[in-house]
Amino acid sequence: MSRQAKTHITPEEYLALERQSEHRSEYYDGEIFAMTGASLRHNRITLNIGSELNVQLKARECQAFTSDMRVHVPATGLYTYPDVVVVCGEPQLEDEHLDTLLNPVLIVEVLSKSTARYDRTGTFSDYRSIPSFAEYLLVAQDEHRVEHYAKQLDGRWLLTEYRSLEDAAQLDSIQCSLSLKEIYDKVSIP
Repeated sequence: MSRQAKTHITPEEYLALERQSEHRSEYYDGEIFAMTGASLRHNRITLNIGSELNVQLKARECQAFTSDMRVHVPATGLYTYPDVVVVCGEPQLEDEHLDTLLNPVLIVEVLSKSTARYDRTGTFSDYRSIPSFAEYLLVAQDEHRVEHYAKQLDGRWLLTEYRSLEDAAQLDSIQCSLSLKEIYDKVSIP
């Protein structure tokens, strides 16, 4: 019995396909992975975080983007769409299409059952290879819980977990604060 070889595509082929597609997909190691739609809670949390950061960053040199801004991790070849991403200073973009960010400072992922493990290990490991990357927020949608990873001066990552609506994550890299009350505004937790 012969094995059929997997078809691998190049990053250039992926970008050409992605820029013409009506649906978003991620790319890693020569393979394309279709992205599924997000739940009502996921969308509400993402909008709350993006809106709050946008207001706080209004008069500063940082910008927040929601899930349509693709991020490329050159060290690993990953192309992905974080739920919220913040860049400070001049955005470094991969090419003239101006749709793929290379220098995020903060990345936020809203967790789902299907992505939680991957967001905690796989993508976080990839993101850490980006020199500008300084903070990572993982936000649960089935309970009030935010995991905040902050890069320390010695290169280690410090985890702080928040579980009360009275808590607020202090995002030192962008000089902002996100309260759980704002993150979970109008979100019904089962």
